[in-house]
Amino acid sequence: MAGLIHSEDLETVRERSRIEDVVGSFVQMRPAGGGALVGLCPFHDEKTPSFRVTPAKGFYYCFGCGEGGDVIKFVQQINNMGFTEAVEFLADRCGVQLRYTEGDGGVRHEPGLRMRILEANQLAAEFFAARLTSPDAVEARVFLDGRGFTRDHAAHFGLGFAPSGGRELLNHLLGKKFSKDDLVKAGLVREAGWDFFQGRLLWPIRDAGRSTLGFGARRIYDDDRMPAKYLNTPDTLVYKKSHVLYGLDLARQPIGKKNQAVVVEGYTDVMACHIAGVDTAVASCGTAFGPEHSKMIARLMTSDALSGEVVFTFDGDAAGQAAALKVFSSDAAFTSQTYVAIEPTGMDPCDLRIASGDAAVRELVARRVPLYRYVMRNTVEKFDLDRADGRLAAVRAAAPLVASVRDSSLVSGYLRELAGMVGMDTDEVRAEVTRANRRAPAGRGRAASEQSRDRGEPAASVPADQPAMLVMPDPHDRRLDTERGLLKLVVQHPSLFPEDWGGLAADDFQHPSYRAVFEAAIVTDRRVGGFAQAVLEHMPDPVGEQLVVALSVEPLLGEPSGAYAREYAARLRLGRVLREIGALKSRLQRINPVDEKVAYNRMFAQLLELETRRRALEAYALGG
Repeated sequence: MAGLIHSEDLETVRERSRIEDVVGSFVQMRPAGGGALVGLCPFHDEKTPSFRVTPAKGFYYCFGCGEGGDVIKFVQQINNMGFTEAVEFLADRCGVQLRYTEGDGGVRHEPGLRMRILEANQLAAEFFAARLTSPDAVEARVFLDGRGFTRDHAAHFGLGFAPSGGRELLNHLLGKKFSKDDLVKAGLVREAGWDFFQGRLLWPIRDAGRSTLGFGARRIYDDDRMPAKYLNTPDTLVYKKSHVLYGLDLARQPIGKKNQAVVVEGYTDVMACHIAGVDTAVASCGTAFGPEHSKMIARLMTSDALSGEVVFTFDGDAAGQAAALKVFSSDAAFTSQTYVAIEPTGMDPCDLRIASGDAAVRELVARRVPLYRYVMRNTVEKFDLDRADGRLAAVRAAAPLVASVRDSSLVSGYLRELAGMVGMDTDEVRAEVTRANRRAPAGRGRAASEQSRDRGEPAASVPADQPAMLVMPDPHDRRLDTERGLLKLVVQHPSLFPEDWGGLAADDFQHPSYRAVFEAAIVTDRRVGGFAQAVLEHMPDPVGEQLVVALSVEPLLGEPSGAYAREYAARLRLGRVLREIGALKSRLQRINPVDEKVAYNRMFAQLLELETRRRALEAYALGG
């Protein structure tokens, strides 16, 4: 199996994939002066352009939502792809044949195949959509009408119909100069030459960039030779069922804007939700909702994990309870809070809309309850709560659920709720939860641990070797102007600084994120081209990467020069010296010079030394 992409090929892809061309295929851009381009951000809803592309640096950055990166990162975000997939996408686009290291060194597919498959899929979607109005699609239209969907709804979601002839799509696409081999690799045609989909209603499955990756098809006729009610495109170069979500193309911006995603079970449920006003609905395609799906949604959420919501809709029966338990078992994979919306009648969103209208669908989502509360109640109800040992067993079974709650401000409330469910004293329940928390596996309850440390609330401990996530600094914080201004100079013009970076040290920076950027910069070779891109490789997490991108595109306050760099470095070092002087003066005030003469004299000498350094740095900072 092929391994990592060869570094030379990776650089070639970056060089040939001009960021203004790639971004321009998704965003309408206009010149903004200084060689930069601006447009409306594709990652959040805005009316005033705050999305900036700097072709000379190869970066994009949105001053509204903070998203930013290079051309590869843009493709990852806009198409919800992993890094390797994004590089392969760009390689196909610019005609680079990739080589792979640490494996067999072979090419995964011939150049251009990905783009040919996407083009074939798009033409197939148009072909199917046109056939939905044909006489032989009457049953498909009757099916849609019976579920409350109009012709306009079908057009909005791009629905289509696969003819029953068996080779109509094949012949159509052969006429468009595609080879049979390409169509087989696209999952549109079988090896024997028959159309993969025949006599079925189809939903195009698109990525966040609206490229058609594959199709989902429903049986319409009783004599359909395929036994499955639903049939999906087989796994191809662009379609992997564990990596796609139906409705993501329509829900991408609403999810980012509302910081909420609603996960339903089927294509018609997605349609019903969107029509009813729940425009954040998506569905997995022929497979269970898994870790890759959660990552896709997480990419669209804001960085505030506790404010984000992923709402699952399940049936109220035993199967729905089992599905809820399965999702909860992988709950740690979600960065946002998880909820469940259960319709008491057992109807799914599509049936609910038919029976009670659009408002009922919106109400279903509005009635969501935290997933752990739903699972906790179902767990407790399995025990005989009329017996003391049954109550204790119920608490012990539910304790790990409470221990896993991310938002520590809710823990006390759920402790009381659990105590009320089983009829036990809250302190007894708290003790059981605390014991369960000590036994909790790594990965559950970590987010709450630091917040609840001093509240007496249970939360799993964070391993000492687990790095803390960086926090994006406020660019308008005047107290940190010098740190931000200096780092913009470091990232954009590193050659202006002397070899020792003007005497700067990481401890000169007060904000941890600024300190992390400087630490990454000083271990990056300044001789390489694309210094900012190289710094990104040393950043510990996505927030740090985002900060580097922002610093690389923000304008400087003055004309960059060696003197300008020396002055900025002196100003930052001066800030640290002033803080040390203040701390030392405070300690001197608390010491009795008679009783602690030796310590007092030592600190006084240190103060004199610091004052000397202060005067020298003030002179440098003023251009002396």
